Amino acid sequence: MVRKKCIAFLGMPGSGKTEAISYAQEKYSCPKVYFGQITFDEMRKRKLEPTQANERLVREELRDTFGEDYYAQEIVRRIEGLGDVPLVLIESLYSWTEYEVLKKRFGDQFCTVTIHAAPAVRYARLAQRKERPLGQEEAESRDIAQLKRLDQGMPIALSDRVIENDSTVDILHERIDAVMRYML
Repeated sequence: MVRKKCIAFLGMPGSGKTEAISYAQEKYSCPKVYFGQITFDEMRKRKLEPTQANERLVREELRDTFGEDYYAQEIVRRIEGLGDVPLVLIESLYSWTEYEVLKKRFGDQFCTVTIHAAPAVRYARLAQRKERPLGQEEAESRDIAQLKRLDQGMPIALSDRVIENDSTVDILHERIDAVMRYML
């Protein structure tokens, strides 16, 4: 059996996680699992519109109903369902509980990379994104909810590597390549 290296890309909304994952997935020819997909799947199942309010409602209900580790346990199942692939990228791990579940399951094969950008930069990006754009008030509210409810700051603070995403996409890609060379 091939031991999977699991690299989770962390960061606050608008930091550039999705761009980082998309780039790494294409460049390194590996699958990804996305924590947010669990929420979107449940919203579709419930026939809810894809709004910020519905996303938060579903996320919190799933955690309240099935436990704080629900998302992480589901992600572990999805990773294990990928078969014998050597590298899996994880997008949007949020909480300390999720971090602990993945660290316990994958041990030293589990690494984290934080994509960081200042709040003003992130809020400008979130306002301009094509899917699910957020105004500044919504973005600030989401930041606070994720930091307070999900304890998102712990995994970010203890990240194995940090990439500053404060420039061009090409520079972000160079920084990702440097971190991937180190981690692989």
